[in-house]
Amino acid sequence: MTHPAIDYSRYQTLAITRRGVNDAVIDIQMKAQNGKLPTAGHEGHWELSEIWRDIDKDDSVRCAVLRGEGLGFSGGGDLALVQDMASDFGVRTRVWKEARDLVYNVINCDKPIVSAMHGPAVGAGLVAGLLADISIASKTAKIVDGHTRLGVAAGDHAAIVWPLLCGMAKAKYYLMLCEAVSGEEAERIGLVSLAVDEDQLLPKAYEVADRLAAGSQTAIRWTKYSLNNWLRQAGPTFDTSLALEFMGFGGPDVHEGVVSLRERRMPKY
Repeated sequence: MTHPAIDYSRYQTLAITRRGVNDAVIDIQMKAQNGKLPTAGHEGHWELSEIWRDIDKDDSVRCAVLRGEGLGFSGGGDLALVQDMASDFGVRTRVWKEARDLVYNVINCDKPIVSAMHGPAVGAGLVAGLLADISIASKTAKIVDGHTRLGVAAGDHAAIVWPLLCGMAKAKYYLMLCEAVSGEEAERIGLVSLAVDEDQLLPKAYEVADRLAAGSQTAIRWTKYSLNNWLRQAGPTFDTSLALEFMGFGGPDVHEGVVSLRERRMPKY
């Protein structure tokens, strides 16, 4: 079945262009807010979860590249969104569904995804960045799962993939302590596929994407599908972590987490 062309103009927080032979590579750039970092507000969080459904249905796409604009790959959730989640059950429920869909939509998207991470890589962007089939980071990238710093469990994606990528000991160290991982160290421990100098980040990402787009689509897509059964098996673990994260958004610690981030100080739990 051939699907009609997808209208990507509805996405406001993502800049979407086409490149490569027959425009078969779709380039997704998370837009920077105030010229600094891409952050996921109400609209951006939904868009980042939804885009993978469209790419899955788009027969003209053979590969996707995800990157960030400005000073880094992604800056995590907008604090206004976090505050709304902490104080409004309806918002919390909606964002929980989006967070769940983001993980499973990336996993189930049949097209290969390449991520190109530079600078800070945090939050919802990091979810897609580390779940991408080929994750490429600049050596100076700063990967941080910021959940425990905020006062909630590391639920977005960490439980489903970090132990598989870098082992349980490293996963617990970085997730429980909210330690930053450089791109160079992330490659060393297996958290990302490749680490390169920053000026080589996009060229390498596009090179990999072009190779994937030129290859046997059935072979590549079915390889992705079968390998991702490792992640599907971890689905109940992920669902638990996500539920515990969002239970934390209804607790007291997240309020101190938000205030401490706004005041640029360490939280006092």
